[in-house]
Amino acid sequence: MEHLSEEAIITIVTIIVSGLAIVIGTMIPTWVEGKAAEKAIEGMARQPEASPQLRTAMLISLALLETASIYVLLIVLVLLFANPLITRFFPGG
Repeated sequence: MEHLSEEAIITIVTIIVSGLAIVIGTMIPTWVEGKAAEKAIEGMARQPEASPQLRTAMLISLALLETASIYVLLIVLVLLFANPLITRFFPGG
């Protein structure tokens, strides 16, 4: 590591952190989506007459939960392809 430039170290750390962020940032919303779908299906099984309302609420909530994964992807792509840390710490680079 002592032979690497500071820009290379920042790039390597950014890649590692981006990988961890995409893994954690997609696992948690996926787990919550599964729990939401599970509870909605349980509600539909208990009260079949309320199925249309539960289905609509579930689809809206799943769409809102999915935006968390999309935001994580957006931040990771910005860090990987337009890394603001390099220009902040190395204005000439």
